[in-house]
Amino acid sequence: MPNFTYIAHTKTGTTQNGTVSARNREAALAALREKQLTPVLVKEAAAHNGLSMEIKLPGSDKVKPKDLVVFTRELSTMVNAGVPILRSLTILSAQAEAPVMKKVLPQVIADIQGGATLSAALSKHPKVFSSIYVNMVRAGEAGGILDEVLNRLAFQQEKDAALKGKIKAAMVYPSVIGVVTLLAFFVLMTFIVPKIGGILEQMGTALPIYTRALLSISNTMKQTWFIASIIVGVPVLVILFRRWKKTPKGRYQWHSFLLKIPVIKDLIVKTAIARFSRIFASLMGAGVSITESIETTAGAIGNAVIEKELLACSKAVSAGGELSKEIERSPHFPPIVAQMLAVGEETGQTDTVILKIAEFYEEEVDTAVGALSSVIEPVMIVVLGGMVGLIAISVFGPITSVESNTGSGS
Repeated sequence: MPNFTYIAHTKTGTTQNGTVSARNREAALAALREKQLTPVLVKEAAAHNGLSMEIKLPGSDKVKPKDLVVFTRELSTMVNAGVPILRSLTILSAQAEAPVMKKVLPQVIADIQGGATLSAALSKHPKVFSSIYVNMVRAGEAGGILDEVLNRLAFQQEKDAALKGKIKAAMVYPSVIGVVTLLAFFVLMTFIVPKIGGILEQMGTALPIYTRALLSISNTMKQTWFIASIIVGVPVLVILFRRWKKTPKGRYQWHSFLLKIPVIKDLIVKTAIARFSRIFASLMGAGVSITESIETTAGAIGNAVIEKELLACSKAVSAGGELSKEIERSPHFPPIVAQMLAVGEETGQTDTVILKIAEFYEEEVDTAVGALSSVIEPVMIVVLGGMVGLIAISVFGPITSVESNTGSGS
């Protein structure tokens, strides 16, 4: 029978936490009510067999979006129920299953016990709690609406994770086709073409230039030095590219290049606007200042070119300009965004209006992802077919020619 950890209020108004065994969550809730306890949070405890097989992998110091959403929602529930923040964090730390949260939460608790605010304690762990997260928590603390802000945070994180998931899912099929194309080319060029090339040489027929070029490439690909250069060179180039892309100049140049590719540009711009709108609306709704909201959101856009434009907007707004007019000057934000922002500024409901923009562009991203898939898939199939066709023509063309000459000679 599984165990369920719980947090509940007693009849006297105190908070109690513990563990109860039950068939399911509903049975656990019923058991708590029989004890005259009012459940605040009931969660199935993770089963442990006493063996640890944990392996430290690259990137394992980062929290998964799902784990952060669960933590944020549970913290919001407890704060809303009147459980003190320190006690809430202590309970969540004891129940944490994600290795990163198990490591980070005790440090956050220690900082708060030392007199730090929750936002200050969270800011010491930027790999887990982003600047957006910290700024919203800080605004919630200042406005006395921490539970509401945490709810906003969880919702925004879910939307952001869903957006990333759609884009990654759209790239799975093209990636698979690309890998299959490269493997097929390698197998044909190193195993099939050399054998057929040997047959053609035995026939003594004159080979066309494209067949000779193909055989030359095939012979090169079979050389040890070529295989070694691929095995060593490709990883080195990937590492160098990733390092270059992490530099400010390299990141900007790469993102600028992506914005020049027609279909890719459409997806990047719509994704950036959707993320900007969703995060900016959450920050503004939490009471963060407009300039700080813009600067914080700019860092989460995911494109250095659009980020630079937003930072320029922030400077102009801090100097007395209007956000709608500054956004209108951006070459990447469509006019409708500036127009809707202008309406929000006039009515004093900027966060509400921009949330509508987020919802609209999240739907646009779905359409753009579908368009990207519909373009990439046939292109990859044509490339694969073209490569195989070129090899077939180069190899079987001379054979057909020899057979034709033999037939006409007889």
